[in-house]
Amino acid sequence: MNIRQVRKKIKSITNVRKITKAMQMVSAIKMKRAQAAAVEERPYQENIDKIIAKISVNLDSKYSTLLSTNNTATQKDLAIVISSNKGLCGSFNFNLFRLMTKSENWKKREYVVIGKKAAMLIPRFGNIVLADFSSNQPQNSIPAVFQMTVEAFLSGKYANVFLLYSRFYSALRIEPVEEKLLPFSYKVQTPIIKERAVEYLIEPSPHKIIDALLRSYLEEKIRNAVIQSEAGEHSARMMAMKNATENANDVIFNLTLLRNKIRQEKITGELLDMITAKESVESV
Repeated sequence: MNIRQVRKKIKSITNVRKITKAMQMVSAIKMKRAQAAAVEERPYQENIDKIIAKISVNLDSKYSTLLSTNNTATQKDLAIVISSNKGLCGSFNFNLFRLMTKSENWKKREYVVIGKKAAMLIPRFGNIVLADFSSNQPQNSIPAVFQMTVEAFLSGKYANVFLLYSRFYSALRIEPVEEKLLPFSYKVQTPIIKERAVEYLIEPSPHKIIDALLRSYLEEKIRNAVIQSEAGEHSARMMAMKNATENANDVIFNLTLLRNKIRQEKITGELLDMITAKESVESV
């Protein structure tokens, strides 16, 4: 490798570093917005969780069709998968798809996807994608996703409905999770068992309140999953671009050392040629 080739490599990697640095800054801004949306969403999600926790102890399947577990005639399940629309976000999508393939009977599931990466990959696994709601504003599609999912479940076509997404904890911690949406069942949490033992009076009647409350709760759960996924995507992309920028700096540093070494060798060789020529002239 000569010095001209090394200079070309340095120039090209410098241009790549400019791109990764710009993408890192853009992702950092988007991450802050998505993180703020996730923080604003959290109080509502926590409060509705508390309400559901308090009343779910005495829930009867007659109050809502979403509590029905009579779809035993079919063994097919439906899964809602929330991925990113773009790449260059590290292992964000890979971890989600790895969790998906670890699920039992994942080959027998049918899928509703939000995100172009899931829409591209799931058909390659041989699975059926019922609907693709990928867009630049995925939150606008949530009512349609929820309505389609509920109608498919109530028609008896699917026994269970699952939700797969990446939960955002911090810029360094993003974990893929799988949650069961339908049939609805609230997971008992030890700290609130005593509080949940209290009976509550529901007005005007449980028949009029429970079904609407559960539908609002599940739709909000999907919306929260989309918000969490967006925050995780931008955080993963920011970290990936940061690592790429740092790696580019290391490569440029090493190539600069190599360039200096080649140049010094060239100068040393020229000096040796001059000295050899001088000595040969003097010896004549």
